[in-house]
Formats: sequence, structure tokens, C-alpha cells
Amino acid sequence: MEPLFGTLFKGMLAFFLLDMGLVAAKRIYELKKVGLFLIMFAIAMPIFNASVAILLGYFFELSQGDTLLLSLLAGSASYIAVPAAMRLSVPEANPGLYLPLSLAVTFPFNISLGIPLYYYFITILWG
Repeated sequence: MEPLFGTLFKGMLAFFLLDMGLVAAKRIYELKKVGLFLIMFAIAMPIFNASVAILLGYFFELSQGDTLLLSLLAGSASYIAVPAAMRLSVPEANPGLYLPLSLAVTFPFNISLGIPLYYYFITILWG
């Protein structure tokens, strides 16, 4: 199974990610058409989801590290799975919106500001 799920999988994943990046780059101009609402939504929703995960982690007495990982998973837009699922399950959905929002707005936000923000809230809540 190693040839199929090891090396071949990594190569196919690289092509898949390249394709998603190319589609997002070609259609990023469409974000200008939708205005500020969707861009703010792409930032606010991960914060909301991460906050719910942080509260659940606190309620279930998880460690700070486990809660941080849970909040990162909840706050991420699942940058690989969701765009692929949208493309297959809702073909009429505009990839010029969900790909750039996911890859050009939510992902950079989570990497640059989201992770420190979630960690800050966790350290405050755990005292």
C-alpha cells in the first residue's frame, strides 16, 4: 500500500493544491465585487468557531494544548477539504468566492493573528 498511499498520494496532493491555488489566483478579483461583508465573514467566523471550541475545551477540562489544537481545527476553514467538497457537492457555487476567501483571507488571518489570539484567550481563561 505504500506506493499508492505514500509517494503517489503526496504527488497527487501537490497537484491538487496547485490547482486550487491557480483557481484562487485567477479569480481573486471577484472578491472586489462582493464587498467587505464576505471578507469580514471570512475573518469573523473562524474567531467565532474557535471561541466555541475554547469554551468547550474549558467546559470539558481539556489541557491548554489540547484546547489550542481544538480551537485551531475549529477556526480553520479546512483549507483542503471544504473547497474540494464545495466543488463536488455544489457545482453551481462560485469558486471565485470560496477559494480566495479560504486561501487568501482566512488562512493568512489564522496564521498571522488567529493562532496568537486563540492562545491568548486560552491563557486568560485557564488563568
